[in-house]
Amino acid sequence: MSQLDRIDFEIMKQLRNNARLSNKELAAIVGLAASSCLIRVRNLQRKGVLTGYHAEVNTKALGVGLQAMISIRLQRHSKADVESFRSHVLSMPEVREMYHLAGANDFLVQVWVRDPEHLRDLVISAFTAREEVAHIETGLIFEHTHSLELPVYVELEEEE
Repeated sequence: MSQLDRIDFEIMKQLRNNARLSNKELAAIVGLAASSCLIRVRNLQRKGVLTGYHAEVNTKALGVGLQAMISIRLQRHSKADVESFRSHVLSMPEVREMYHLAGANDFLVQVWVRDPEHLRDLVISAFTAREEVAHIETGLIFEHTHSLELPVYVELEEEE
């Protein structure tokens, strides 16, 4: 993958903040001609740097009344058990994100549920009932925010 420059990072930052920007608006913000900006965006997509766009959704509009993080420790760490559990977790509509971890816990799963009863039923039926699971711990999410900032760990190329 060829190196990125300051303008590439600014394009990514702006699109992370508002993926609905028109190419003309984006070009004006980053200081490029619209045609040059479009070429850069398409190059970032082609290279796999920009991998997709999404819409933020108000969870309450979907009937989500509670969010939780569930930490799971497996009994064994065989490839078959890990893959079986992973597939099971990803098949559940309540699961928003899943992390496979190193450390005391093997998985961290973010879920969206209607209410405490829905969470209890999900934990019992989808997690504690699984033979791969040795231990679970559930934490309620009071607030969820994420940063739009992009860390820069690569040396930026000089602009053309």
